[in-house]
Amino acid sequence: MTRSSICIAAVLGLLAITPAFAADPKPDAAINTKTIEANVSLDAQIKADAPLAAYCLADGKKWIDKNAADAAKERKADPQAFRDGKWSFERKYSVRSVVADRYVSILRDDYMDTHGAHPNSDVNTILWDRSANKPISIRPFFTETADNGPAMKAMLSGIITSLKAEKKKRDATETATAEWFKGLEPTLLKIGAVTLAPSTTAGKSSGLTFHYPPYAVGPYAEGQYVAFVPWEALKSYLSPEGVAIFGGVRPKGDADDL
Repeated sequence: MTRSSICIAAVLGLLAITPAFAADPKPDAAINTKTIEANVSLDAQIKADAPLAAYCLADGKKWIDKNAADAAKERKADPQAFRDGKWSFERKYSVRSVVADRYVSILRDDYMDTHGAHPNSDVNTILWDRSANKPISIRPFFTETADNGPAMKAMLSGIITSLKAEKKKRDATETATAEWFKGLEPTLLKIGAVTLAPSTTAGKSSGLTFHYPPYAVGPYAEGQYVAFVPWEALKSYLSPEGVAIFGGVRPKGDADDL
């Protein structure tokens, strides 16, 4: 065998044993029918936590089933809605932060293409308590979270300040108005999808990050927004549990990673 043929055989051998570099990771759940193609993927950190992975996968499969049923119903009512092909859906679950080795913040990013004017995206969050093996809200970290109460009003004020600053960076100050922020209310259900922000102090959170999809606080062209409220702005409302998990400052570059 010549030297060149040996080299070629070696390269082919490497390609044969490293297929992961040639293709995207296989989704953790998928469906492909006459009307829809959809998939759900969990990141490696989530897969390493069996209860969390099971919860996310069940949530993702429920989402797939609902979209499949909706697509089948729409095709029956209006076949022309599928003249450009089947609808596409993609959901990804990824870890945003782990605080006190207990509270895991998950980002749930959705992509949807139903052949409208443009594809759409959505974002939501899950706050997972490893000790209880279930999702929770941020309620335990504050002394009160009543609708229109002082803590929720302080959060909303911090969110709007953060959004205005981000819009200024994007040269989008014309949409930094009450009209675009009117959908946000000082209640846990209407203030936005929240995660615990990472911190420069190990095991701590530097504050709250609120995640908004296109259209939520600005036109579609502006894309998603993330508002950050530092823990110090909410210090007077922290419960003992909140005091225990908040500290430090937001790491440089965290905003760029979102």
